[in-house]
Amino acid sequence: MATEIERKFLVVGDGWRAQAVRSETFRQGYIATGEHSRGSVRVRVSGQRAWLNLKSATRGISRLEFEYPIPLEDADQILDSLCESPIIDKTRHYVPFAGRTWEVDVFEGENAGLVIAEVELETENASLSLPEWVGNEVTDDLRYYNACLVKHPFSTW
Repeated sequence: MATEIERKFLVVGDGWRAQAVRSETFRQGYIATGEHSRGSVRVRVSGQRAWLNLKSATRGISRLEFEYPIPLEDADQILDSLCESPIIDKTRHYVPFAGRTWEVDVFEGENAGLVIAEVELETENASLSLPEWVGNEVTDDLRYYNACLVKHPFSTW
């Protein structure tokens, strides 16, 4: 069983850009989500790699997450045929800070203008130093979950 322990923050300014060590683009879609669902089923593509991801719908910083590689051709067909619209397009930038790697997601399309920083922790109580470009924490705000951005894109807020 895989548990993801992650905190999520809004990003303020561009101070993180000079510190980014690499970036990759993602195209991801959701096959199953919902307010009364116990989790989500997502397909994600980056470059020539693709994954099927299942994540529990629990709130907070700890959630069950399972991820499996799938053929790229299958992922493209699933994204085009089975996923809800809009598809999430984003560029993820990896930014080291204080011994951790922060993932800064810059959203595009109907979620353009949204920039979120996420950091994975080894325990829920792990200490965390925040970079100056990190703003308000949104870990418990469902609007910022990717599965919710499909149903309620940032551009409609």
